[in-house]
Amino acid sequence: MSGEPAFDRRREDVVRAHMPLVGHLVREMLARVPAHVNRDDLLSAGYAALVAAARGFDDERGVPFARFAAARVRGALLDELRGLDWASRSVRQRARRTDSARQELTAELGRMPSATEVAERLGCTVEDVESADDDVQRAVVFSLQGFATAGADDMVTEPSLGPEEILIRRERLGYLRHAVDVLPERLRAVITGYFFDERPMAQIATELGVTESRVSQLRAEALALLKDGLNTHLDPALAAESPAKEGCVARRRSAYFDEIATRGTLRDRLAVTGVDGMPVAA
Repeated sequence: MSGEPAFDRRREDVVRAHMPLVGHLVREMLARVPAHVNRDDLLSAGYAALVAAARGFDDERGVPFARFAAARVRGALLDELRGLDWASRSVRQRARRTDSARQELTAELGRMPSATEVAERLGCTVEDVESADDDVQRAVVFSLQGFATAGADDMVTEPSLGPEEILIRRERLGYLRHAVDVLPERLRAVITGYFFDERPMAQIATELGVTESRVSQLRAEALALLKDGLNTHLDPALAAESPAKEGCVARRRSAYFDEIATRGTLRDRLAVTGVDGMPVAA
């Protein structure tokens, strides 16, 4: 019996030591889900899974506790998201159509289109576009492969990736980090503030001296630019599907794509993450 309290203390120490892992996994997921997803709910689910992992861990299996716990926590977070049931297929399809129309108009006009222009392109009312935007804010998930809409099952990285898959994922994350770094100043401020620093849109708008609506437009513009930039280097077939662009807009985009490539070497891109594929501090 005397060994039980000591065992419990060790298990408690293990849980405390790995609480930052839960925070990291929650932050990673929050960067890919709509703003309405509650951070505290995810943390609660993650901490509960961490405790359960500590109780069920057997070090004789030869699996490091961090890897064992990460798989359990990811599963718990995914279950939590499934329970929210926030992204129907119709919403995701409408998000794709709206995003496609905005990209086409941006290429043609050389600026972000208004809601009226998007509505005319889609053959619907401005109210329909605004309603779709509201749904997108609640339901859209931007995947690393191109920030395309996806379901909850696509948000969590497969925990049993092999060495080759982990290396590919690390390179993609490195390209993403460099693509953000070389965004135009305002677009970079919006992306880093909203996704990386998890700051409210209202605060970002105040600092930039614009409206929240304008910040939303800048975010959409930045995400579209990031998507095309990443596809240009990582999936040229998808990049080739984008509408042809000409003039000064095309030259600026081309220069941005070149900056991503020259931002660093493969070694620099891999340095963004550790050998386990987890992001490291900047």
